[in-house]
Amino acid sequence: MRIKNVLLGSASLAGLLHPAVGMAQAQDQASVTAPAPTANEGDQAPTNATAAQPAAASNAAPAQPTQEIVVTGIRASLAAAETIKRKSDQIVDAIVAQDIGKFPDPTVASALQRVPGVQVVVGDNNEIQNPLVRGLGDILSTLNGREVFTGAGRGFSFQDIPAEALAGAQVYKNNSANMIEGGVAGLINLDLHRPFDFKGFTIAGSIRNTLSTNLNQSYPSASLLISDRFDTGIGEIGVLVNASYSRTKFDRPVAFDDLLRSGNHGPPGAAGALLPTGTGGLNQFGTYSRPQINASIQWKPSPDWQVYADGMFAGYRNRSSTAFIINDAFAGSRIGNLQTDNNCNDYSVNGAGFYDPAGTVEHLCNATSYTSYNGVGFTSNQAHQQHTNDFIFGGGVKYDHDRLHADVDVSYEKSTYYSKTFIIDIGKRLPQIDITTNRDNGVDFNVPGNPLAQPDGFYFTNGLDDDRLKSNGTLFATQADAKYDVGGLLDEIQVGGRYARRIGRYQEVIVNPAAPGGAYATPVDGQGLPANFLQTVPGVPRIYGGSPWLQPGTDVLLDPAVEDRLRQIFLIPTGDQPYDPARSFYAKEQTYAGYVQGKYKIGIVGDIALDGLVGVRYTRTDRSIAGTGSVIGTNGGTTLVPVSRSTSDTNWLPNASARLTLTKGLQARASYAKVLSRPDFGSLNPGLNYAVSTNQNIQNGGSQGNPDLKPQKADELDATLEYYFGRSNYISAGVYQKTISDRVITNGVDTVIGTNHYLIQTPRNLGKARLRGLEVSAQYFLDFLPGPLSGFGLFGNYTIADSKVTSRSDPLYGFPLLGVSKYNYNAGLLYEKYGASFRLIYTHRSKYYDGDNTTSVNIRPVDQPIILNGVRPNGRLDFSLNYDVTRNITLTADGTNITRARYESFYYAELNPHDIRFDDSTYSIGVRFRF
Repeated sequence: MRIKNVLLGSASLAGLLHPAVGMAQAQDQASVTAPAPTANEGDQAPTNATAAQPAAASNAAPAQPTQEIVVTGIRASLAAAETIKRKSDQIVDAIVAQDIGKFPDPTVASALQRVPGVQVVVGDNNEIQNPLVRGLGDILSTLNGREVFTGAGRGFSFQDIPAEALAGAQVYKNNSANMIEGGVAGLINLDLHRPFDFKGFTIAGSIRNTLSTNLNQSYPSASLLISDRFDTGIGEIGVLVNASYSRTKFDRPVAFDDLLRSGNHGPPGAAGALLPTGTGGLNQFGTYSRPQINASIQWKPSPDWQVYADGMFAGYRNRSSTAFIINDAFAGSRIGNLQTDNNCNDYSVNGAGFYDPAGTVEHLCNATSYTSYNGVGFTSNQAHQQHTNDFIFGGGVKYDHDRLHADVDVSYEKSTYYSKTFIIDIGKRLPQIDITTNRDNGVDFNVPGNPLAQPDGFYFTNGLDDDRLKSNGTLFATQADAKYDVGGLLDEIQVGGRYARRIGRYQEVIVNPAAPGGAYATPVDGQGLPANFLQTVPGVPRIYGGSPWLQPGTDVLLDPAVEDRLRQIFLIPTGDQPYDPARSFYAKEQTYAGYVQGKYKIGIVGDIALDGLVGVRYTRTDRSIAGTGSVIGTNGGTTLVPVSRSTSDTNWLPNASARLTLTKGLQARASYAKVLSRPDFGSLNPGLNYAVSTNQNIQNGGSQGNPDLKPQKADELDATLEYYFGRSNYISAGVYQKTISDRVITNGVDTVIGTNHYLIQTPRNLGKARLRGLEVSAQYFLDFLPGPLSGFGLFGNYTIADSKVTSRSDPLYGFPLLGVSKYNYNAGLLYEKYGASFRLIYTHRSKYYDGDNTTSVNIRPVDQPIILNGVRPNGRLDFSLNYDVTRNITLTADGTNITRARYESFYYAELNPHDIRFDDSTYSIGVRFRF
C-alpha cells in the first residue's frame, strides 16, 4: 500500500515535533508518498527511503505501491511513527518532513536535538550543530543510505544540508550486519525527496525571512521543488529537481576570563589573590550562505525492475570576523581596589604565577573584583573566508520478484573545504581597567572613556598570522544487497557486500612573524594602510557596557593589496605562500565488507511471538598515509623529512536482536552488537608541525598524529519496553550500555624542540570507557476533550547518559566523557485543528565538560591536578505556528531560543567562570506553497 502525505515517521517523539505536520493539506489533497511493505518486506514499516531496515542497507528507490490510503496531518505522521518503532528490527528514532519544506526545525541539526538521547552544541555562527548520540560524536553519516563526509575528515557537517531539501532523517542507535560500519555512537541517515514519492506533477516551495535579535537585522531563504511522473512506452519515469538558497547574517558575542594566575607574581597590589591574567571578549559576526540543488530520476521498466540515479550539490560560503578584545591586567603597573572572597586554596605555581606541579605552594583566595592601572589592551581581527563544496552522485538497480529482492548501488562523492584566516592584532596602553571576575556566572569589565574605540595611538602587538588550508576528500563506493524470503522459523536470509575507496588530502600553511620591533613598538598610523583600515566592531555585553571598539576591518584584511602591504611591514615575502609540507598529508584507504544475516520468527501462543536478527559483518581496511616531519639539527636549522605508513585492520562485527510481542500494543526487545569507529586521517598523520607563539599569554604549540591508532570499538547492549495505545499514543522506556575499548584521546605533551618548549597535541588509544543510561519517551493526544480542545497533544523524552572513563592509566580516570551531559530532556505542547498548528518545545541538557585544560598552564589547586572546562546546565525554548490560508498556501511563524538562553562555562569549579556566550534568538515569518 502507499501512505499518502507521510514521508517519514518518528520512531519516538520526533515525528510529532514537526511545527505544522499535515496542516497544509486538506483531507482530499494528493500529497507526498512513501513506500509500504511489499511481499518481501515482511513486517518492515513504511518509510520514505529506508523502511524499518537501515538506510545504509539499501539505496534503491521505493517500490511501486499496489493500494492507496489517504491520510493527512500530524496524526498520520504519528501513526507511521508507531509502525516504524514497533516493527523495526533496529532501535531507531526519526524526524518527519510532513510535506515539502515542512521539516520540523530551521536546520537538520536543530531538528535532531528533539530525538531522545541526542545532544547538540551551538556553533560560532549561532547554528545548532554537532549532534551527539547519547553523548558520543563518533557517528556514521549517510545521505539516501550512502556514506557522506566533509573535506578530508570522517565527520559530516549536518548544517551544510538545508532542511528544505530533506524528506526526513533517522537516528539508528544500534547496529545490524547490513548497516555500514563506522559509528560507535550510531548512524544518522538523511533522506532527500525522489519523484516516485509524489503522485504526479508537483511544484512546491517556500520563502522565509528571519530576524536576528543580536543584530536586529533579517535575512532570507527560499526553496523550490518540481517533480513529475510519466507513463511511457518503456515504463514509468519520474524526474525531480529541488533547489534552495539561504543567506544568513550572524552575531555571537562572548565575554571571558583568561587563564587563572597567582597575583603574587604580577604587578603590586594583588598579593595572595587568584585572578585571571586578563579579561576579554570576542564577537563572531559576518555572513554565510548555502546554495543547494539536487535532482533525481527513477525509471520502472517493469514491475520487477527499477533503475534510479540522483545527484546533489551542497555549498557553504562564509565571510566573517572573530573580533577579539583583551585587557592584560598583568601587564599593568599596579593593581588596586582588590576584593577577594573566602574561596581559598593551596596552589602550586612557578615564577610566572602559572601552574607548575613542582613549583612553590601558595595559598590564594579568589579575586572577585579589582582595578588594573596602566595595563595594555589589544583588539584582534581574525578575518575568515571559507567555502565548502560537496558533490554527491549515485545510481543503481533494484530487482524484486517473488522471494528474491536485490539491489546494487554505486556512488561517488567529492568534498572540498577551503579556509583562509588573516589575523592582525593592534593595541594601546589603558590607564584604568575595572574588572568584576564573576557577576552572574561571568566577567564584567569597563575601561573609562573606551580608548580602544578611538582611532589614534594604536600599535601592532602580537604579530601577523596568515593561515590557509585546503581539505578535500573523495569516496567511490559500490554496494550490493540481497534478501531471500525463506519462510518458517528462518523467515529471511540477507547477504551483501561493499567496497569503498577513500582518498583524503590536507594542505595548510601558517605564516606568523612577530610584530616589527616587538609588541607595542610600531605604530599603525603612517604605514601606508587605507583610510578605512580600522572599522567598528559590534559591542559585547559586559564589555564597556556593550560599546563597540575598533579593529582592522574584515574586508580590508581579505584584500590582497592590503595583505601585501602588511607583509611588507612585517618583513615577510608578499603573496600567498606555498602550502607547508610539514602541515600537509595524503591518505588513501580501501575498505572491503561483507555480511550475512538471518531474520527469524517464532510464534509462541496467541498474539505472543518472537522475532529478530542474527548476523555478522566482516570488514577489512587497508590504509596508507604520508606526511612530513620536522627535525631540528644541532645548528638549530629545520630539516623536513618525509614520513609514510601503511596499516591494515580486520574486524568481525556480530549482532543479535530479539523482539517479544506480548499483546497487540505491548512488546519488549533486546539487542547486542559490536561496533567500531575508524580514526580520522588527521589523527593518523605521522607528520609533526609546531609554531612559536607571538603572544606571551599563549603557549608554543603543535600537533602530531599517530599512524598506529586502532579503531575505537564498543560492545553495545540495548533493551526496551514499549506500549502503544489509542490513536498515536505510546510510552517507551529503554536501558542501554556501551563498553568502549581503544578509546582515542588527544592531549598535550610538553616537548622540547631545539631550545623551546612546545605543547604538542597527540592522539592515542587509551583504555576503556563506559556509557550507560535510560531513555524514556511518550506522546499523548487529548482526544477525550470536547471540541477545539481535542486538538491538543503532549510529548516528552528524558535521557540519562552516565559515562565514566574506566581505564586507570587514563589521566581522566573516573571522570565522565567529555561532551556528555548526564541528563537531557525535551518537553512540549502541540495543537492541530481547523487548519492551524502550534508547537512549543523546551530542550534541556545538564552540566557537562567540553575541554581538558590539564596540560595547560592554567592554575589549579594542588589536590586537583585535573582541570576541565565545565559548562553549566542550559535549556532553549522554541515555537512554531502555521496557518492554512488555502489548501495550497500556508503562512508560518517560528522562534528559536526565545528565552535568550546562553552558554556559560567555568574552570574546574563553578566559582571560576570562563565564557559567557550570548546565543542569538531568531524570529521568522514565511509562506509555503504547493500545487
